[in-house]
This record gives sequence, C-alpha cells and structure tokens, in this order.
Amino acid sequence: MAKKITGRKLNEEFGVGAKHALYRKDGGWYHLLKRFPAALFDANGYVIFETKNDYLKSKHLQITQALHVAQGISSMPGYVRVKS
Repeated sequence: MAKKITGRKLNEEFGVGAKHALYRKDGGWYHLLKRFPAALFDANGYVIFETKNDYLKSKHLQITQALHVAQGISSMPGYVRVKS
C-alpha cells in the first residue's frame, strides 16, 4: 500500500517550517489556510505565504468557501520546485 501524501509530511520532508500546510496533487484546489506562515504543496513543489495578509492579497488565489488557484500553484511567483 502506498503512503498517503499530506501537506504536513511534505512540510517536514522539505523543511519548509509552515504552521499550516496543505497538499493537492494538481495544485488547483485546497481548503482554506488558517495558520501562518502557511504553504500549499502540489506534486512537484510548493509556495509559501509568510503572513495572512500575503495570502489574502495574492492575485493568483480565488478565496471563497474553498481556495482555487486557476493555473495551479506552479504558475505562481515564488513557487519552489522540489521534484522534476
């Protein structure tokens, strides 16, 4: 059985240091971030939001009852690629 990938595990594996970390393979849809610094992970990397203000002001995020990233987090400035 394959290990389940989670934001928490990736946060630890890559030493990101986020207080709230979420994972979605395609990087397009997430639950809302609540604790900062926070990170969103996809299958190849991550993006960090140091503060709640950074998160709320990001033009790449559509924040409603959930979090949508139209082009995926890999299209965002500051995206860190960790897998090729």
